[in-house]
Amino acid sequence: ARPRTVYTVHNLAYQGVFERDQFDLLGLPAWQWSMEGVEFHGRLSFMKAGLALADAITTVSPSYAYEILTPTHGEGLDGLLRMRQHALHGILNGIDTRVWNPATDPLIECRYDAASVAQGKAANKRALQETMGLTRDDGTPLIGMIGRLAYQKGSDLVLGALPRLLDLGVQVAVLGSGEPGQEQAWREWMQRAAGRVGVRIAYEERLAHLIEAGADLFLMPSRYEPCGLNQMYSQRYGTVPVVRRVGGLADTVVSADDETLRAGTATGVSFDHADNGGIVYGVGRALELYRDPPAWRALQAAGMRRDFSWGAAARAYQLLYRRLAGAPA
Repeated sequence: ARPRTVYTVHNLAYQGVFERDQFDLLGLPAWQWSMEGVEFHGRLSFMKAGLALADAITTVSPSYAYEILTPTHGEGLDGLLRMRQHALHGILNGIDTRVWNPATDPLIECRYDAASVAQGKAANKRALQETMGLTRDDGTPLIGMIGRLAYQKGSDLVLGALPRLLDLGVQVAVLGSGEPGQEQAWREWMQRAAGRVGVRIAYEERLAHLIEAGADLFLMPSRYEPCGLNQMYSQRYGTVPVVRRVGGLADTVVSADDETLRAGTATGVSFDHADNGGIVYGVGRALELYRDPPAWRALQAAGMRRDFSWGAAARAYQLLYRRLAGAPA
């Protein structure tokens, strides 16, 4: 007679692990303090409890659902997840397409749609360069980055690759905060490469929208990425994502190769290796396309056509809930 339960994992690395005394305070059955219950290496793991006891487990992209079954991305829980693989579902997140819509966005300098993307992005790029202290230059490719300056996001890898990226003739605009050492390193680069690297250690909604609208490329070199949102925002705004082929990034970016370019389905560039070389390769490949105007316009158009709304995800969740409740599909 109990309700059915669904446990959704947004990021397996953040687990909610506590000492044994918390188990005692909760008054849980003694049998739960075991490998088959909530005990995890001598501590209480709330995430393990959810994974072990829920009727269904969901996570926020199909690729991440597969990756967490492996020791590389399983964070010590991959064995349990493999045991419960029949209950695991990867349902890709959506985005709010009303808030993230360049045709109606009140936070950007110039609104635009697929028909006016070139003019709209040029106006926003000039505004972004001025806001971030970058040299005004319409022809210089501008790379945007937004997010936590943290190991997961690979922002330290970008710091290591930055000399080679700047040699490729780009500007970089970074908005984010995180690990103090990375924050300081980015501030130092802003001073060292004034006019070419702009950094804002904060989170500002208006600036986030302006970066999406004004950047030419958006870089996401995550070591792992359960879903990711900015690569979807970027495609909506005609900003070509350059991403590591992992998790939700692999599920949402159609990488440009001979086949996808011929078919007109390519929306970005993906690379495989989480290191400086992978980042430089990905950006270099994107710049080849940037310097080929017809190919670049095709990437932008294909990305702006993508439907990243919540409709598909909502239908998948509804189907799962109905099945658990024993209702007709």
